[in-house]
Amino acid sequence: MILIDRFLSDEQDPKAVEKVLGKLNDLLTNNEELIYLAVQKKPAVNLMPDCIAVSNKRIFYCEPANFGMTMNFKDISWKSIKEVSFKEEIFGSKFICVPLHGENIITEYIPKVQARKLYQAAYEQLENFKEQLKQTELEERRSSNASSTVNIAAPELVQEPAFLYSEPPVTIHVPLEEPEDETTLKLRKLKTLFDKQLITQEEYEAKKANILESL
Repeated sequence: MILIDRFLSDEQDPKAVEKVLGKLNDLLTNNEELIYLAVQKKPAVNLMPDCIAVSNKRIFYCEPANFGMTMNFKDISWKSIKEVSFKEEIFGSKFICVPLHGENIITEYIPKVQARKLYQAAYEQLENFKEQLKQTELEERRSSNASSTVNIAAPELVQEPAFLYSEPPVTIHVPLEEPEDETTLKLRKLKTLFDKQLITQEEYEAKKANILESL
């Protein structure tokens, strides 16, 4: 059961919070946790405010319907979100969610303090998701590169036929290329990731320094 008190720290409407949390409790999936909840505060009548809740997996939009008798819920997962932002105005703030596809989702009249904390919570969760996605892609690319490595057999020794000469047979040794050491290989792969813009300049320099320090 979700505790209500932790979502009333910034003067959220207690009745709205209680009603929304009662519904959200049944919508949360395994290992999903609510991070923050903001309640709309309209300048005139605020009987049926909208609410926005941020979890570690998605953003919930909660809109009253039928004069407050029912509640409509829609959600958007972090993998479908491009960015989030907020804009302070005379009466509260706008919270803006920019999806990868479709129109921006804008909610007005969020109290300024709640809007700042809502944005902070959403931004942190979105960045966490992007970082996890980047790490997963890097691991998959490393696995793909490792599986596509071709083992080249060492060239056979070339030996002249003995019956053509009275002298002992001459064996010609073909020099083998010396394999790259592990550090050189890591640096080469790191440079490839940077050239393909899969990592930033800062990440490239940091990882390069770590590899060189291990020598």
